[in-house]
Amino acid sequence: MSDTPVTDARDPAEVVTGMVHKVLELARTWTRWDGEPRVVDDRVYSPHKAIRRVTDHLIDHLAQIEALIAGVPTIPDHWHASAITTPADLAPFTSEDLDEANSRLTRLAQVFTIRLQQLSDAELDARQDGAWSVRQIAFHLDESLYYAEAVGSLAGPLP
Repeated sequence: MSDTPVTDARDPAEVVTGMVHKVLELARTWTRWDGEPRVVDDRVYSPHKAIRRVTDHLIDHLAQIEALIAGVPTIPDHWHASAITTPADLAPFTSEDLDEANSRLTRLAQVFTIRLQQLSDAELDARQDGAWSVRQIAFHLDESLYYAEAVGSLAGPLP
């Protein structure tokens, strides 16, 4: 993940929803997961862990955006992020898990869309005390695709 998010002319809400769409597109293939975690950049990834990390990242930055807009300090997160792999991360990824991930992530994307589309360009680009702007946060969230790409597409013939 980068230190300072680079933005462009895209709608920040579409950046977030586009990332969620790509994650779920990959996740649709994960019911074929063989149970072997993927090692990427010295971390271990599985379908459940990828969904957990994308969800946690969205929640973390949604809380940050709401705190920025309200003018209150952001509560720091204390998640272990991708540094840990829980037993739940290693569970089989079923069609029911995919349904749950789809519901969870599409609702989070909708909340981001509603919030971000209410803000003017000036509000999206305002920076307080050197913190990232709301627009930068939205573009940073596009990097959450990394977690899903670590698992990758499991489409194709079964082994």
